[in-house]
Amino acid sequence: MSASPALPALPVHHRTVTVRGHEIFYREAGPADAPVLLLLHGFPTSSHMFRDLIPRLAHRYRLIAPDHLGFGRSAAPDAADFPYTFAELAALTSAFTETLGLDRFALYIQDYGSPIGLRLALAHPERITAIISQNGNAYEEGLGADAWAPVLALIADRTPETEAPVRAIRSLDGIRWQYETGVPAEFRELLSPDAWHHDAALMAREGQDAIQLGLIADYGTNFALYPAFQEYFRTSRVPLLAVWGEGDEVFLPAGAEAFRHDLPDAEIHLLPTGHFALETHAPQIASLIDDFLKRHVPKAQ
Repeated sequence: MSASPALPALPVHHRTVTVRGHEIFYREAGPADAPVLLLLHGFPTSSHMFRDLIPRLAHRYRLIAPDHLGFGRSAAPDAADFPYTFAELAALTSAFTETLGLDRFALYIQDYGSPIGLRLALAHPERITAIISQNGNAYEEGLGADAWAPVLALIADRTPETEAPVRAIRSLDGIRWQYETGVPAEFRELLSPDAWHHDAALMAREGQDAIQLGLIADYGTNFALYPAFQEYFRTSRVPLLAVWGEGDEVFLPAGAEAFRHDLPDAEIHLLPTGHFALETHAPQIASLIDDFLKRHVPKAQ
């Protein structure tokens, strides 16, 4: 039997839109009338992390990947002029979806994108058709003790002494550690150094120190919402797929397994890679997402 011919690649559009007075950059691909998948990136990256995933799903879905305010190519107002908190980023992301007219969408959440996306779900559960979590926690289980120690120290008491080790997380070496840690030797050559150099260059821009320290210091507000996130899972029974880099030392596999506490039908897949699983396993993750959404999202046939 001959193989099916490959579909031609669809274009990925690079756009900006003004939301509440701020320019938000986003990538978009796929048919305008297709089911929507909103892709929310983590720290310290941007929608750039979805560059390999978007083309693989664009024939069946409308994919939209914004850069959070202060990240990537979105505006980065001074921290003195904008309160960089997860509540504010979630509110801005909600306004972004409304500006684009998105009234129903599935979520792909990773790292920072997890609490941002789940805050959207709490505010508008009727809009969420499904959730794909890729190394994005909603439980205290699975928080790597060593990786979180400096962050928890900063949350508990923000001082110059507690800021210093957190500041190192967004250095070139700190970002490279996040990409390489937990990736087996057989997949190391799939990691593009361009990824961490891209992130590090954007993180080195003027104003980023205050922006990123402010957000990390605010992360404790996400822990406080974990019970609400879990109640949302129980009451909504939202379809959930966890595709997890099992070598991640920030969000351990236990964070993926924990979804089954409140969503017994959650689909859990642990992949032999690290925190940025798309860097090495984009084809596998795209296949898992496609299969999952075809079964759970209307019109994704």
